[in-house]
Amino acid sequence: MSGSRACCRQLPGGRWRARAGCNADGAGSAQVAMRTVPGQPVARGTVAGPRRLQCGRCWASRLPRGRSRARASCQGESGGGPAMTALSLFHETPLSPFTESQVLQAAFDRDPSPYKMFLGTKEYCVDDGQSSMLPVVKKVKQRMANDQTLNHDYLPVLGLPEFNRAVTALILGKDSIAIVEKRADSVQVPGSDAAFFMGAQFLKQWYTITHPKTATVYVSLPAWENHAAAFAKVGFTDIFGYRYWDNVKLGLAIQQWQEDLENAPEHSIVVLDIAAHHPTATDPTPAAWRQIAEIMKRKKLFPFFYVTSQGLATGDLNRDAWPVRYFVTERFELFCVQSFSKSFGLYNEKVGSLTIVSRDNSTLIRIRSQMELTVRCTWSNPPRHGSRIVATVLNNPSFFTEWQQNLKRMTERLMLIKEKLKEELRTLGTSRPWEHITKQTGMYIYPGFTTPT
Repeated sequence: MSGSRACCRQLPGGRWRARAGCNADGAGSAQVAMRTVPGQPVARGTVAGPRRLQCGRCWASRLPRGRSRARASCQGESGGGPAMTALSLFHETPLSPFTESQVLQAAFDRDPSPYKMFLGTKEYCVDDGQSSMLPVVKKVKQRMANDQTLNHDYLPVLGLPEFNRAVTALILGKDSIAIVEKRADSVQVPGSDAAFFMGAQFLKQWYTITHPKTATVYVSLPAWENHAAAFAKVGFTDIFGYRYWDNVKLGLAIQQWQEDLENAPEHSIVVLDIAAHHPTATDPTPAAWRQIAEIMKRKKLFPFFYVTSQGLATGDLNRDAWPVRYFVTERFELFCVQSFSKSFGLYNEKVGSLTIVSRDNSTLIRIRSQMELTVRCTWSNPPRHGSRIVATVLNNPSFFTEWQQNLKRMTERLMLIKEKLKEELRTLGTSRPWEHITKQTGMYIYPGFTTPT
């Protein structure tokens, strides 16, 4: 610590010795100890009740409205003037726990082995391990670069209109009854996680059918870690998991899932991650989806779909969207988050949407008006570049056909990689079957590894 102390003296090595009666720690820093009024002990480094704060030199009494009173003999850190406490205004802010993905990434980064392999979430990569741009996206970007009429003006608050219309038709089908009846539309959002958070926030405020009790929320077990976190962050307290994966059978736990839905309170919110479910890469069959829909309709459960790999699960856009479309034909009101990071390779452009299917047009208008208020208070209006690329591809028949071909080639390559992995595991003499890997869809695999005993 630089400067001199009026109440303490410096020892060799930069350490300090406090004078008698001063409880400085002698570490040469401005650390703070807490000393409460008599009869109210408190552990060092905690905050409790009326207290005096003691700095590395002496103590200062905490007065109302944040003012302090230093000892007459203390000249502060700079050698003159009143003493300043070493506590930040935000010293009680806790360190948030690390997520599983953060822990995995940190362990990978620390490992010096040249043979290490990252098995966490990553972008779609080609054979050299690098991500690449979809051919159709490259063409659209070149076309945009040559278009002198394009500008960087603000978008409407709820996003690029032609983008919203196109992504609504993409997930629901252009002839969807909800679109025909004008009770479905989308809001452009910066990425799927922001869309999910905005949907959860809206439900916390306006999903009042269970009032005064907050609705119960169900997410799959396992699930993308942000799902439960988003609902908890906006104030939901009853968040449960429904059993989705059977690690013994190495497949979908459909019976257990149905049991959990049967036991759910009426009007619960159920998150449904479809088209290459994350992280299991395993999706129900159409027959299983019909059973799930029947239970949810009878129990009056609210479906909250999450779709990040439409077109990359099976290679067929319509097949991947079938569960959402089936629920619409069953007259469900629902939310559906969409992401275009994987299917367009636009990872850092944060192109997402929240599609709303309501009971009628007037309800849709009111919902969108409330979401507009949320957007105005957060990102104000969404970014244009990524949404313009997606809208151009979806609204141009030639580009749209080429995009479908790009997706099909990517899907076929992913399936081939999984086949090779299965055969390699067999060649290595592993003792368990690996057929479940080649039945999984999308960019990831869920091997069902067990912890060694």
